[in-house]
Formats: sequence, C-alpha cells, structure tokens
Amino acid sequence: MAIILPRAGSPVDIYSKLRSSSTNSHTRRQNWSNSCSLYNGSKYACVGFEPENNRNFSVWSSLVATPTEEELSISSEKKVYDVVLKQAALVKRKARSIVDLDVRPDLVLPGTEPVLKEAYDRCGQVCGEYAKTFYLGTLLMTPERRRAIWAIYVWCRRTDELVDGPNASHITPSALDRWEARLEDVFAGRPYDMFDAALSDTVARFPVDIQPFRDMIEGMRLDLRKSRYDNFDELYLYCYYVAGTVGLMSVPVMGIAPESKATTECVYNAGLALGIANQLTNILRDVGEDARRGRIYLPRDELAQAGLSEEDIFNGKVTDRWRSFMKNQIKRARMFFQEAENGVTELSKASRWPVWASLLLYRQILDEIEANDYNNFTKRAYVSKAKKILALPVAYGRSLLNPVSHKQTTLAKV
Repeated sequence: MAIILPRAGSPVDIYSKLRSSSTNSHTRRQNWSNSCSLYNGSKYACVGFEPENNRNFSVWSSLVATPTEEELSISSEKKVYDVVLKQAALVKRKARSIVDLDVRPDLVLPGTEPVLKEAYDRCGQVCGEYAKTFYLGTLLMTPERRRAIWAIYVWCRRTDELVDGPNASHITPSALDRWEARLEDVFAGRPYDMFDAALSDTVARFPVDIQPFRDMIEGMRLDLRKSRYDNFDELYLYCYYVAGTVGLMSVPVMGIAPESKATTECVYNAGLALGIANQLTNILRDVGEDARRGRIYLPRDELAQAGLSEEDIFNGKVTDRWRSFMKNQIKRARMFFQEAENGVTELSKASRWPVWASLLLYRQILDEIEANDYNNFTKRAYVSKAKKILALPVAYGRSLLNPVSHKQTTLAKV
C-alpha cells in the first residue's frame, strides 16, 4: 500500500540530515474479483461529466512516457496490469509456504548484523520525523516488515527530494540516470551508503520487483520536462509513476493475510489505487501552490469542458464553474480511495493499521477542500491534529477485521 510523501517544495532538506547522520556513528470469497471494479471496467466515462455528453475518457494511462505508435495500440490499462501481474508472479514464485509471505532471516551475513541494525534504525528515524502518523502505525508490524517499510520509505523520499527538494534546480536528467544506476546496484547487493544497505537487505528478504522503483525515477524525469497534462490519461501516468508505484513496492513487504480469498493481483490493484488516490488528493489540495510554481496538473481537456482556462487558475478566483469542476475531481479521487479500501483488509493483520490510517486521513483532505468552499488557491486543506487523533482508533478498529467479516459487513450496508 502507498506511503504518503510530501510533494512539491518541501522546506526541509532531507539530504543535509542524511549526510549528517551518515557521518556520525550514532527504515474471499467468490466474486471478490468484482470488487476490482476499476480494472474490470477497462474504461468509463470521465467521472463528473454527464452521460449525455457521450464522451469516454481513459481511466488508466500508458506506462510509457513517450509511447511509440505500436505502444499506443496497446490499451493503457493492459500496460498497468502487466506491471501488477509481474509483481504478483514474483510473489508467488518466492513464497515458500502458505504462511503470509514469509521472510528470509537467514540472509544476514556474519558480522553484518550490527551495520544493518544501524542502517534500519536510521531509516526509522527519518520515517518518524517526516511521517509521524504512518510511523506510529508501522510499530504494530512485525520487526522485519517494519524495518523494510522504513527502508522503502527513505528511498522514496530521497528520490522525491531530487526534484522537489531545495536542491531541485540543480538536478538534471543525467543525475536521475546516475540515481537509477545506483538503484540497480542496490538490487544487485552493492549498496553505496547505510540507507542503500537497508533497502538492499529488504529486497533480498522480500519478493520486491525493481520495476516500480524504476518507474518512480521515470516520474521524476517527467517532473523535469513536463508542467501540463492534456488529459487524465497523461495525469494518471504521472500519478502511477510518483505514487502508485509505492503501493506496488509496499504490498510484498506488508504481506497478504493467509485467510484472504482475494487474488494476489486484486490486492496489488488496491495498493496501486491507494497511491493514485493519494496523489490526486495532493494535486487537488495544492492547486494554488503549484500554479505559483508554474505548474498545472489538472487535465486541460476537462478544464476546457468545464469552461475554465489556465488563466482562471492563475487568477485564483473561486467561481461556480470552479466549484462544479472541483466536485467532479473530488468524486473521482474518492472512487480510487474506495477501490483501495476494498483491498486493505486483505493485508496481513499486523500491517493494516498504518494503511488504514493513511487512507482515512488522506481522504479527509478532500472533505477539508469542500469545507473551504473549494478554495484551493489561497487556502491549504489540512486535517487537524484532533481529527488525526480521532482517526487512529478508527483505523485500528478496522485493521482488526478479518477479510471475510469485513466483506460481509460491507455487503450488509449496501
């Protein structure tokens, strides 16, 4: 499931902290497939536009930044699903028993355990500082899973900081190429520093595929060269790269409950959906902030259909047209959250709490945008500390429901 990363213009330079720390010695039932609705449907009318418009928009996007003519002939959802199938197949090959995605504690080489412990501890410190709520949730996970999630979080944050941090203006495509080469070394067991060592150990223990990591770096490349998105198909591509990938990285570490009747593919679909939902929420929250940086992530064609222009966004005036447009965008984001919710309960019980907390808290940002009368130009929607505290026991309660009971409860409410 997805790890939330602050985006765009974080005021804190994590690299300075990483450098300083590295220099001192002190991370179903049958019919379940029907719940994977966004994937089964292939394409559907763009959420929020009236059926009488009779216009269909692709929900999923091509996983190729600059697709060739041959690649364009392949459906975008098929390309996304191919990544999911590859990861699911890896999990099935490496799972050694029916026990919920067992890990391999025998991989620690003699003499390396103290170094790895320090590496993971440092990852935990970073996670605790920058993602406090998520960090608290990880404390309920088994030690092996907890440390692995910390390692993945730190790698994702370091990658994000390349283009969104204080040193972003100095980042070039060749720098990202070097970062990707370094990633290849990490997966080959040749780490460069403590944080790399933690991730290298993680990918050796768990059935984690390298492709989502590569795709996240591709998302950073997109950020360097692209500041407008013509349609939702393009925007989905970006959201997959920078956030949906995190879900694919995390599921094999968090594990699938042994009593789950869901297919592995459906659980990965849900993790992917949560990443997309989180990133769409980021975009809707930060419209004004992004505009001041010269970026507009909202689909151009949908803005035009709503009678809005880029100038309207730069002017930052809330109008009835803007409110109507935002209602449609929020509705779509909530559909992705619903898709994600269908799969959270299928995770191993010890891993559910941080994911439920992430889902519930991030979804509340959409409520806050509505409470601000859709003014995301000058007001930043955020969830208050009191609401965060109240959400944690709710998330914990949901994490205790097993897959079958949660499915039955959901059906009873329909």
